[in-house]
Amino acid sequence: MKSLSSLLITTTLVAISSSALADLRITEVMSSSAGGGSPTGDFLEITNYGSSAISMSGWKMDDNSFDITKAVALSGITSIGAGESVIFIESVAGAAVNSFKTFWGGLSGVQVGYYSGSGISLSSGGDGVILFDATAAEATRVSFGAATAGKTFFWGYNAATGAVDPSYNGLVSSVGTIGTQVTFTSSGDTGSLGTAIIPTPGAIALLGLAGLIARRRR
Repeated sequence: MKSLSSLLITTTLVAISSSALADLRITEVMSSSAGGGSPTGDFLEITNYGSSAISMSGWKMDDNSFDITKAVALSGITSIGAGESVIFIESVAGAAVNSFKTFWGGLSGVQVGYYSGSGISLSSGGDGVILFDATAAEATRVSFGAATAGKTFFWGYNAATGAVDPSYNGLVSSVGTIGTQVTFTSSGDTGSLGTAIIPTPGAIALLGLAGLIARRRR
């Protein structure tokens, strides 16, 4: 009986972990601030596409070495709620969190955490970001090329499957014409902090139709 109970507990924990891995996605990255890098030039946004909160205890990030042994802790945010987008900035002990919020107009209602470590800064010439959960399993990663100063990279996802939607990857514009994109501008920097960019309903329908046609052709 104990063996059966242990198996059930282990299976449940694995299922919960797998669900968390499937639900968290990197949705925005800034690697080249046009505002002089003040208060911080680098940040990343993480969105929870799941239906329940996910604890961030033990989670880590790394740049394009994608190496858990070089990863650094994500701090300052205990959990990410269902449908919530949060920001992590490069800042030693979170010293720049308050000035970062002020720089971006306060970011009311948006959680801002931090990370820091040797060699972890994001390169404006091209880089990547990966997240690892508390068990060192990879949750999500993105790669990006040379940055346009002051503009963030963003990634769109199909919330039902967790798959990347390449139609909604690119640079955040200053006019907010991509899906439900909401932009903030400060000292030459433009981003969509705390708001994941989601395809418009019409675009989602077209993407679904394209997928149906593709399946019929196979």
